[in-house]
Amino acid sequence: MFRTKLLILIIFAILGIASCFSSKPQHYSISTSKDYAASMFRQHCAICHGPEGEGRTLPDGKVVPNMREGQLKFRTEAEIYKQLAEGGNGMTPFRDQLTKRELDLMTKFIYNDLRR
Repeated sequence: MFRTKLLILIIFAILGIASCFSSKPQHYSISTSKDYAASMFRQHCAICHGPEGEGRTLPDGKVVPNMREGQLKFRTEAEIYKQLAEGGNGMTPFRDQLTKRELDLMTKFIYNDLRR
């Protein structure tokens, strides 16, 4: 009886320790984040890119890119900043709506937080 309890305890301890070392990265949640950049994303970007940046296909067939996967993974911070500021490919330019500081914050947010 004692050995069985000890064995069960050891198994749970091993499983608990193993879960601490899981290599699965945490998925950043835009909709629950209190970060200023996430708030800006919800205000300016979610209408097209979706609440979690997953992208979508519009009724006219245009594809709004996924901000978390695909082509974004290969963009540099400078390319992301330029896209945000100047727009293009169907995207509205934000240089007149956001300050330089806000464009910098959004660039870092997209580059660092949405790619995990």
